[in-house]
Amino acid sequence: MSWWKPWMTIGVIFFCLVVLIPPLLVLPFHQKEDMQVEGGQQRDHGEKEIAVDVAVFRSKLDKVENIPLEEYVMGVVSAEMPSTFEVEALKAQALSARTYIMKILVQQDGGVKEKNADVTDTVRHQVYKSREELKVQWKDKYDENIKKVEGAITATKGQVLTYGEELIVASFFSMSNGQTEDSEDIWGSAHPYLQSVESNWEEELPSFKSQVKKSIAEVEKVLEVKVNKDGSVGTIVSRTKGNRVKEVSFNGKKITGKDIRTKLGLRSTDFTWEQQGTDILITTKGFGHGVGMSQYGANGMAKEGKKYTDITNYYYQGTEIMNIEKFQDKLLVKK
Repeated sequence: MSWWKPWMTIGVIFFCLVVLIPPLLVLPFHQKEDMQVEGGQQRDHGEKEIAVDVAVFRSKLDKVENIPLEEYVMGVVSAEMPSTFEVEALKAQALSARTYIMKILVQQDGGVKEKNADVTDTVRHQVYKSREELKVQWKDKYDENIKKVEGAITATKGQVLTYGEELIVASFFSMSNGQTEDSEDIWGSAHPYLQSVESNWEEELPSFKSQVKKSIAEVEKVLEVKVNKDGSVGTIVSRTKGNRVKEVSFNGKKITGKDIRTKLGLRSTDFTWEQQGTDILITTKGFGHGVGMSQYGANGMAKEGKKYTDITNYYYQGTEIMNIEKFQDKLLVKK
């Protein structure tokens, strides 16, 4: 090593300080930059996550609020399903709610364009409640309930239901009458994943059956019919595959069960009726239109140990779960 000169040592040290060490110091910062948000997109090692907002018309406030997607889903799940339900049922509801709004955002046909909104916060679309509204509703149970719902949202974050790699019509309702409906029997349009299936988890619930009295005069006025004088009300001509009333005849005039439910404000279209003096006693089973996922049925399945994927696979048969990133191109061109 006699050839080694002091000035060589100095040169090596200088080389390390100037050439090698700076890149090592900069490298961690380059890795962080890969996680920075640029133009509404979050980059993570080549994967992109779209920052999606939902323009919601707040009916009571008469204004539009832009709400981040997952926060919107949280508000819908909290408003649409009891927080006392099983966590797996809440997850299934989150998946349905997220799919529902994503389909509207992708198709850009929310139907409230005059308000420059995607959806309303009412049953016209999905009921949504803010955290402030939930604090008023839940009172001292707020912290407990919101933590439970947030857990369900986080567990399903970004997930949507698809059929043939297209977003489904993720309809849901409160309580089945023992079966769900074929979509064509209610809406006139057939969807292979919205077909009638048994749903008997609700039959033992206190609210499964309900009765209401309507005066004969009111029924005749609202339905624009004449009630039979022989003690009957109207003849049920046909029922759907889900055993709900499809059509009724009043002395030859036919009315759909769907219209009767709407005009008389009934809980479901699975009804029977009888005259009692000047009144008509109407007995219904279940609650809601009957298409898609029964919320109480979902809770019943969860109590039996079924996972949210089992629940959605059962009520939306033939569907698959995908990430919303698969639809990012359609969202990016949204105006």
